[in-house]
Amino acid sequence: MTKPVRPHFGDLLQRDWAHLCDLTGRPERKLRPWHVLGPRFMPVFLVRVANALHRHRLRPLAKLVSLMNFQLFGLEVPASLSIGGGLVLPHTIGTVLGAASIGEGVTIFHQVTLGASVADFQYDPGKRPVVEDGATIGVGAKVLGPVTLGRGCTIGANAVVLASVPPGATAVGIPARIIQSEVPSA
Repeated sequence: MTKPVRPHFGDLLQRDWAHLCDLTGRPERKLRPWHVLGPRFMPVFLVRVANALHRHRLRPLAKLVSLMNFQLFGLEVPASLSIGGGLVLPHTIGTVLGAASIGEGVTIFHQVTLGASVADFQYDPGKRPVVEDGATIGVGAKVLGPVTLGRGCTIGANAVVLASVPPGATAVGIPARIIQSEVPSA
């Protein structure tokens, strides 16, 4: 059995930048070194650096970079979290990304919490949400427990998601309920 190929650090950053450009209408899609300094991109860059250090078994350094991200941008993300390319975090203050995994092309707004529904200091992925490709998670949403946010779904602002959301669906409310469901195009 072959091990899945992990995208190169630079490729992940380029995909993150391209998704941000798509959402903001920026014409320049090629990532330049000065783009990293922007408040919409620096937190994502630090997430990627922390994860790369973690994968290279430089875990104390990875934790330090994660702590720096928390201190500077109010973004809490474990260095071990697997996140696909195309991550966009338009604003970060008060955001906790304690998911089992996050797919490609995901947009997460501020004050979102992805995490276990019980105290889980051992970081058991089986107790945490899985966010599939193309999901958008609105401001202040809370996604708790071993649920799946399906491909291309949308979670409304301040929704509290306690059950899985099907692909292409829109979930709103407390607790979240499905108000629209479409199968996303491939």
